[in-house]
Amino acid sequence: MIPRTIYNEEHLMFRQSLVEYVNQHIVPNNPAWEKAKMMPREAWTGAGAMGFLAVNVPEEYGGMGIADFRYNAIAAEVLGQAGMVGPAIGFQVHSDIVLPYFLHYGSDEIKRRWLPGFASGEVIGAICMSEPGAGSDLKGLRTSAVDKGDHYLINGSKTFISNGYTCDVAVVAAKTNPAAGAKGISLFVVDMHSPGVTKNKPFEKVGMHAQDTCEIFFEDVVVPKDNLLGEENQGFIYMMTLLPQERISVGLLGIAAAEGALEQTVEYVRQRQAFGKPISEFQNTRFKLAELATEVAMGRIFMDRLVELHCEGKLDAAMASMAKYSMTDLQCRVIDECLQLHGGYGYMWEYYIARAYADARAQRIYAGTNEIMKELIARKLLS
Repeated sequence: MIPRTIYNEEHLMFRQSLVEYVNQHIVPNNPAWEKAKMMPREAWTGAGAMGFLAVNVPEEYGGMGIADFRYNAIAAEVLGQAGMVGPAIGFQVHSDIVLPYFLHYGSDEIKRRWLPGFASGEVIGAICMSEPGAGSDLKGLRTSAVDKGDHYLINGSKTFISNGYTCDVAVVAAKTNPAAGAKGISLFVVDMHSPGVTKNKPFEKVGMHAQDTCEIFFEDVVVPKDNLLGEENQGFIYMMTLLPQERISVGLLGIAAAEGALEQTVEYVRQRQAFGKPISEFQNTRFKLAELATEVAMGRIFMDRLVELHCEGKLDAAMASMAKYSMTDLQCRVIDECLQLHGGYGYMWEYYIARAYADARAQRIYAGTNEIMKELIARKLLS
């Protein structure tokens, strides 16, 4: 409803191409992917062939070399509005969350080995941070990486790993100095087909059924010294540096999902009849939609501005935390109200709004719970 100035003509052309691709190749196939609990390889290579994956990979490593986060934002927007949250998370983890660790901290050798596959979709990336006893509190990691001279030996387990079952490579956080707490964490590039890596079957989740989320075990996994990202014991700093992009990505998906739910509900109430007239003619419906549309519009303006700041290198951790918690709260609130306007049909899985409702809930948990986001914002305010 409010004109947007964040995108230029090239952005809009990219967006239109992605909309067409999503409608033709993702939306029709998503029900089958949900039943399989994962996207097949051809979903990744298809998106990669069209230039929709890991657009930030430099040309010298086989990518498009687009250093503009607005293209990443468009991907979240299109997939979120289409209700394809499961595939969106898969692609976001791969392109927005895992890839930056390779770009910022990976050696030239690491980049040449893995980045062409990131762009083509032939390599699927994951990030292994969360553990059974350490979720939002990354300082509590127990997975260890022991220096064995010419290699590290990794032991431990990770859980709630998005793209976990299908991933080919992962950034793994492990303790190289257990006595140092957060200052003893290092990051490693691990080939997920290595001996000693075991992946459990994808979890039975409330929503995001097309996203393969699983537990992964590491038992005496040999990792070459060259696979260390950056410097030893600097992993926590690296994670804190890159987490703002992860959190703004989650926020972008949140506002897009809210927009999609609102659009679907507006169409539904125009068609649905009750007491001899469309329910769009009832004052309660009209007022509720007006309230939701206003909140969504404010959220979109906020997120557009944060994307601009991120492109300018000015997005800080507190702003990213604001985006993550506020937009995922908004997503859940808007979708809940929209489902209510659908009545009983809103609870039927065949309806967009039912799937959106199930998919939304995890958004307030991963990438740091919303309670943790408020703590981070408060620290900035009171520092």
